Amino acid sequence: MTSIRKLAALSLLASLVLTGCATTGENPKDPWERQNRAVFAFNEGVDKYALKPVAQGYDYVLPTPVKTGVTNFFDNIGDLWIGVNNLLQGKPADAASDLGRLLINSTVGILGVFDVATPMGLEKHEEDFGQTLGRWGAEPGPYVVLPVAGPRDVRDSGGLAVDLLTDPLSYYPHQVAVRNSLRGVRLVNNRAVLLPAEKVIDEAALDKYSYLRDAYLQRRRNLVYDGNPPRPKDDDE
Repeated sequence: MTSIRKLAALSLLASLVLTGCATTGENPKDPWERQNRAVFAFNEGVDKYALKPVAQGYDYVLPTPVKTGVTNFFDNIGDLWIGVNNLLQGKPADAASDLGRLLINSTVGILGVFDVATPMGLEKHEEDFGQTLGRWGAEPGPYVVLPVAGPRDVRDSGGLAVDLLTDPLSYYPHQVAVRNSLRGVRLVNNRAVLLPAEKVIDEAALDKYSYLRDAYLQRRRNLVYDGNPPRPKDDDE
């Protein structure tokens, strides 16, 4: 499995290198727009004919409490790496809260199926290695759309490679069939969670690509600065 994780990370880097050879466009934050739109169209096709129908069936068949439990289960697994990233970002209090969530939800919450930590005041955070890089001054770089992985910027693409290598499901359980099944359920569940938001986007966006790009860049900036980003500098500055 180590070789598979390394291959996934290398494929991300290769995508960036190939994209970097492309000609620049008009948007300074999206100089590879023509190529990004092509990958975006490919991803939309994969989603339309493969992932979305499965997610819709999953959403239709399972009752809400079950779907909530599945989401909580995978969120609980993610709290371990979130805590590590908070520690790397110099936020030990948040890291302690994340690890506290993991301990409480894994025991009292029955492997994380029930989120009992949030009512106890242990806030759920959202951190990844891309945010950690941004915390220490790494610039986001150009916007890029990766095959299947979707919207990123150069910094977050490198962070994603690290996130893949440190994914707890890559190390446990040891049974390959069980591990792959859990990954598949997580993918479908994550897609099902986005179904309501997708309807809003389709109704509001004249250009879905631009809408998602601008939303992604703004959201990532807010996450890096914990909801309090500095005012952007004027072009003259």
